[in-house]
Amino acid sequence: MKKPILNKLIVLALITLVPGLSFAVSLEQVTKDVTKLASDEMQGRKAASPGIKKAANYIANRFNQAGLKPFQKESSFLQKFDLFLIKPDHISVSLNKESISNENILLLTSHKQLSWTDKDQIKTVQINASQNFREAMSEVNQLKENVVVLVDPKHQGMFNRYRNYFNKGANKFEVNKGPSALVLVTNFNQISTLNVMASTKIQKQSLANVVGILEGKSKKNEFVLFSAHYDHLGMKSSSDSEEQDPIYNGADDNASGTSAVINLAQHYAKLNNNERSLIFVAFTAEEIGGYGSKYFSKQLDPKTVVGMINIEMIGKPSKFGRGHLWMTGYDRSNLAELLNKNLDGTEFKVHQDPYPAQNLFYRSDNATLARLGVPAHSFSSSQIDIDKHYHQASDHVESLDLESMHQVIKTLANATQGLAAGKDNPTRVDVSQVKPAGTFF
Repeated sequence: MKKPILNKLIVLALITLVPGLSFAVSLEQVTKDVTKLASDEMQGRKAASPGIKKAANYIANRFNQAGLKPFQKESSFLQKFDLFLIKPDHISVSLNKESISNENILLLTSHKQLSWTDKDQIKTVQINASQNFREAMSEVNQLKENVVVLVDPKHQGMFNRYRNYFNKGANKFEVNKGPSALVLVTNFNQISTLNVMASTKIQKQSLANVVGILEGKSKKNEFVLFSAHYDHLGMKSSSDSEEQDPIYNGADDNASGTSAVINLAQHYAKLNNNERSLIFVAFTAEEIGGYGSKYFSKQLDPKTVVGMINIEMIGKPSKFGRGHLWMTGYDRSNLAELLNKNLDGTEFKVHQDPYPAQNLFYRSDNATLARLGVPAHSFSSSQIDIDKHYHQASDHVESLDLESMHQVIKTLANATQGLAAGKDNPTRVDVSQVKPAGTFF
């Protein structure tokens, strides 16, 4: 007769012994947020589009409802900045007194005008037939000077993919600053004479991160960052009008992560016991190069950021089970160890990234802060190797497991309580072991 009572007492004891198990956010609210952000009304949330502005306003309103304040005494939750889309307009290249066809020219530059001759100080790089084109271009991307890249015609196919992508435009924070790269498909393997004349079209784009802060009590100058990118791919072009669904709604990528940030903000605001200051940010322009996080990283001293919880695609069960999640860059700091200590007594834990070949540590906004030494990691439940909806118009709310997603958010709330309380101090990322950002792309 007393056994049920004993079981109840054990459950109550476990709840008491495992702090943070009370979770201030409902499944209903999480569902409402992710459904709104992934709705057709947002038109796929492409950076600088009317749709993403609607999404930004929704996130800002939710931050306000939660009780956050704008970051750094701003009057708004919107952290606005400009980005310049630079497209090739006209280019003429003569190499060793022979004209190079436009189909064999790729120009990477931030300059309005370009005029080069062989008398200028320009580095020459050759990508021969036996080299891996991607790896070679990655090395070129680390150079800090003007460069001409001579590509063996055997790489024509891969070169065309690069050219088609970059001819849509390269994004830069500033115009007429930095080196340029000229990539040419040619049988020449050295330069005797060179003449280059080029011009570009420049389009100014207005973008905004959405940033709110919950000020800490005793350690308000130490920051914990909760983040997710809220942009996605937008809408299909008119040439794809035969498709039944023209909108990339991005429910999992990354309305799910953005909803987590919103609801973690609500959770911590209701608890109102954080000793450290908590910054909640929805980044723009992750899909086109992580420009939102790059801009944000320049607005504060990275040494004051204790840790970064970047949330990326948590809408579906992981390979470890429903409600479980994994972390990129597991061995780059001891953050996972600290988080898992806070999860002792629960059935959940932070797992190691199961997809090392995907190089996911560098494929989200955490990489920007990690390059500055911040223990910055991305947290996900995605089975990205088999997800048929990834970067497809079929990434709808209907494809999500909302209960699993809700549990992931709850797990993150429990895991990060030591960070918020000022008790957990993750080791810094060794910046010498982090691949630097590229110069040209």
